[in-house]
Amino acid sequence: MSELILNNLVWIVLLGIAGLLIVLFFVFVPVGLWVSSLAANVRISIFNMIGMKLRRVRPAKIVMPLIKARKAGLDLSVNQLEAHYLAGGNVDNVVNALIASARAGIDLKFEKAAAIDLAGRNVLEAVKMSVNPKVIETPMVSAVAKDGIELLVKARVTVRADLERLVGGAGEATVLARIGEGIVTTVGSAMSHKEVLENPDDISKRVLGKGLDSGTAFEILSIDIADIDVGRNIGAQLQSLQAEADKNIAQAKAEERRAMAVAKEQEMRAYVVEAEAEVPKAMAYALREGRLGVMDYYEMQNIRADTDMRETIGGQNAENKSLSR
Repeated sequence: MSELILNNLVWIVLLGIAGLLIVLFFVFVPVGLWVSSLAANVRISIFNMIGMKLRRVRPAKIVMPLIKARKAGLDLSVNQLEAHYLAGGNVDNVVNALIASARAGIDLKFEKAAAIDLAGRNVLEAVKMSVNPKVIETPMVSAVAKDGIELLVKARVTVRADLERLVGGAGEATVLARIGEGIVTTVGSAMSHKEVLENPDDISKRVLGKGLDSGTAFEILSIDIADIDVGRNIGAQLQSLQAEADKNIAQAKAEERRAMAVAKEQEMRAYVVEAEAEVPKAMAYALREGRLGVMDYYEMQNIRADTDMRETIGGQNAENKSLSR
């Protein structure tokens, strides 16, 4: 009886181990994905998928894009897709870009598409932009003609992605900056703002002829002026500011001259006071030395008093005459 129980226990343990192994097999091995690949006629061994699991690669991220590529007629290998995945690339986006480029007749290799993707650019959007050009609208650019009138110009730029220059090429911001610089230069070289308003297409021709797409990831197809507005009279404002500055400078110089004149006047008055202070000393010296008599001194004082009185009377008469008028 005990031997029978022992045999049953052994069978139960073996069945449990077998069930656990089966569960682990279906959890660790993507059997459903392997069956899907076989149904799509994409030969990927089950051991290859197990190796992807061991390399921490999600098999679905490799197998599904590979099935899509094979159905589109692209000759891609598992190793190419897995290497791009391990490098941090977007495998599905790259495969979609290759399919789109093949349908559009664009010769785009997997290595080039992978390099564009790893450079941080959306390779699928780049292919779409290469087929269907994109219109970029510049912000309002302020430019001043030679007559001092400000013009506000807005342009629409039609660009096409250049797949050969996407890696290392400048982006949209550089294109917009160069176009803004070209607009400012073109308007600034015009003698009058009326010339620009009469022929706005001259801006497009001159800016387009400067080769502004050099070194960028785009090819500029056309530049169209969307709007031109007349702004401020910058020349008149600058002249007004210059005149105000000149006036302030003149006022400052006049104030400086006035201050110097006041200082000079005060200096001369100081000399007069100093000279007047020497008169009593000279008279005392003359009296002491006998060169001036007492009667002469009093006579001089009487003459001085008489002169002061005449000046006072003359001033009062002049004031009365002005009041009577």
